[in-house]
Amino acid sequence: MVTYVTLFHWTEQGLSKIQDTLKRAEDFGAVAEKAGARVVVIPDFGAGLDTLERNIQQLEAWRVPYLIDPVIEPIGFGFMASLERYAEVHRRFPNAAQLMGIGNLTELTAADSTGVNALLMAIAEEVGVRAVLTTEVIPWARGAVREIDVARRLMHYAVQQKRVPKGIDDRLVTVKDPTILAYSEAELRELQRAVTDPNFRIFTDRDTITVFNNELFVQGTDIQEIFAQLGVDEATHAFYLGRELMKAKLAITLGKTYRQEGSLNWGYLTPEDDKRSEHVKLTQHSRRRSKVSGKPE
Repeated sequence: MVTYVTLFHWTEQGLSKIQDTLKRAEDFGAVAEKAGARVVVIPDFGAGLDTLERNIQQLEAWRVPYLIDPVIEPIGFGFMASLERYAEVHRRFPNAAQLMGIGNLTELTAADSTGVNALLMAIAEEVGVRAVLTTEVIPWARGAVREIDVARRLMHYAVQQKRVPKGIDDRLVTVKDPTILAYSEAELRELQRAVTDPNFRIFTDRDTITVFNNELFVQGTDIQEIFAQLGVDEATHAFYLGRELMKAKLAITLGKTYRQEGSLNWGYLTPEDDKRSEHVKLTQHSRRRSKVSGKPE
């Protein structure tokens, strides 16, 4: 299974010469085994993968634990060729563990990091990557460490069990829901017939918001038009409905299941449901009684 690394520091002197690096690795080998640490071996600068074999043989002679880093490149700068290097290293050294610095992709690609990390962990699992370097610098990469932790387990299971990574763990599905719970208009009207109080129930499907109580049945996509038809004049109830309608609108915009008084599902980012405020009045006045008495209850 892939492990992950969040911080990595070079020495101040840098890596000026490969031989100097190997000499430092030899010195490091004396304490590496006790410390559980490993060095990272890369091809010689400006050279190909053939130089890896010499470097690896030297490290093994010194009994220095190591990870091979073929170096992943950003998209547009040799990304595909770098993936091929990882596959080639796995063919040449099938028992060797590799390191992948995936921050080169998540930080330098303007896309939500969940899908990027999931795909990279799948590649890592198949080509023998056993450690990754990740960062959370740019806003869209926030949560990358947690995403990788979920993704590495999911992809390890999928590869080992020879199953597609679907329907196993949906925590990386954050923006769009795996399935959308929706009712037909006929089903909703049947539900309405069983309602005996004036409190509003809110439902959504893929493109429509439905609000009903025992007297009204309103459908639409414009939440301001929907609210205007509800006849709500009590301030806290209006606030409550405004918040729920905005959440319902967000659900149909993104393709999510709406749950009244519950949080939308954001995968591993889903917050706990809000506690109902005692100051929010949820009982809507009955229009029928108001008409009879000439004033609200």
